[in-house]
Amino acid sequence: MELMGKNSSWDLWVEESLKTLESKNIYMPLKPMNLSVSGQQYEDKYEAPTKFQEDEYQTFDGIQPWDRLAVQISMPQSFIQQLLSAVDFTTKNERDELEKLSSKEQQFKKLTLFAGNDFLGLSRHPTIAKATAKAAMEQGTGPRGSPLICGYTNYHIALESILAKLKKKEACVVCSSGYVANMSLLSAIGSVTTLLSAGPAKEEKTAIFSDQFNHASIIDGLTIAQRLGGVELFVYQHNDMSHLDALLTNCKMKRKVVVTDSLFSMDGDFAPVVELARLRKKHGFLLVLDDAHGSFVWGKNGGGVAEEFNCENDVDICVGTLSKGASCVGGFIACSKTWKQLIQIMGRSYAFSTAAPVPLAAASYASVMVARKESWRRIEIRKRMQEFQALTGIPVTTQIACVIIGDPDKTRRASQELLESGFFVVPILGPPTVPLNTARLRVTLTAVHTTEDVKKLATIISKYVRLQIPSSDTSSLSARL
Repeated sequence: MELMGKNSSWDLWVEESLKTLESKNIYMPLKPMNLSVSGQQYEDKYEAPTKFQEDEYQTFDGIQPWDRLAVQISMPQSFIQQLLSAVDFTTKNERDELEKLSSKEQQFKKLTLFAGNDFLGLSRHPTIAKATAKAAMEQGTGPRGSPLICGYTNYHIALESILAKLKKKEACVVCSSGYVANMSLLSAIGSVTTLLSAGPAKEEKTAIFSDQFNHASIIDGLTIAQRLGGVELFVYQHNDMSHLDALLTNCKMKRKVVVTDSLFSMDGDFAPVVELARLRKKHGFLLVLDDAHGSFVWGKNGGGVAEEFNCENDVDICVGTLSKGASCVGGFIACSKTWKQLIQIMGRSYAFSTAAPVPLAAASYASVMVARKESWRRIEIRKRMQEFQALTGIPVTTQIACVIIGDPDKTRRASQELLESGFFVVPILGPPTVPLNTARLRVTLTAVHTTEDVKKLATIISKYVRLQIPSSDTSSLSARL
């Protein structure tokens, strides 16, 4: 397996940080637990009979009847009427409305979902359901505790192994969510200065450069890192490599980190990973890529955006989620073995979170296996992207098609017309999610949508399209985050 490119300076800093932890006797190793099947006897009572063999996971060529169920939903008519009337739930009437929704007499409207993140349409896959059920029957929920106590089982180890291989990294840390993954990683990065300062020399801060439109979990992780006192933050304009280059050039700190989303969920654009790789070689920074929306969807094997652009060895640490392309729940950090050790100790969100239940770990493992092998799903997504662009004239570069309309009222009317026509698309009307005057429809195209779905959707959307995309309002950065 080809592993990540080494960043020798950062390798040394992390190793020195680990030595400091060991010298203070606060190093806590993971405690692997092998689980036996209830009611069965083995020569070794601690033997874990569960094996994760590739040929046990059935895959299929082409869309199957159950796949369509991933985008077919029903919503209560009373709630739909509220949406059509532009009346949202409020604290004042939420209780009464929820009672109405639970009524047996409630009528429902069938809708095609264009708002979720189940990009590959795996949520109804029988192989994943079978793996989940099997683990639940054999193990229940599994040990309940932090991975540092008793929550780290052979199921979690197998999941980490397959994710590390997919991302071409030495190791992996599986977290309870993608949010926790970013929080844990960035707090660990923030701890490096503090740990190195425990030596005889006072250490300068670590400079972290963050894209203007990075996800809230990155921003919150950076806030924790700053509170540790060893980080100075620089925000560069969205995908502006000239601005980032200038900031890096003017920064005299020796430890530098660049962190960015790989695919921005509210704009539907890629980070310029090829240019980031070039700047990494020039400036020697640690490159952290949050591949939440790219993992399993992009790349020949589903390895993500870095694989798609042949930059895997230029990404030092890759964060991902299991709740989108893998249609499960959880997050992960693919990294080196030494980084894994540092994260499991200094990543507070990881250390103080209960590990995922065993059935969810089994489901995630099956999802990764199926996503890698059923490559036709990635091909189908690209077909839907091409169709949507051809029908609307909107440039589409990823599975997230952001239809910027601008006016909030017009955007709401577009979503209401779509709803009446049987399509559920969420309108993003403004702060805190997107800047003022950039109201939009966020359309997610999946492997299990059909050409006919896209045609009907595009016919309605085309009436509202504003082809001139407004410039980003940098003053609203804090509102977005």
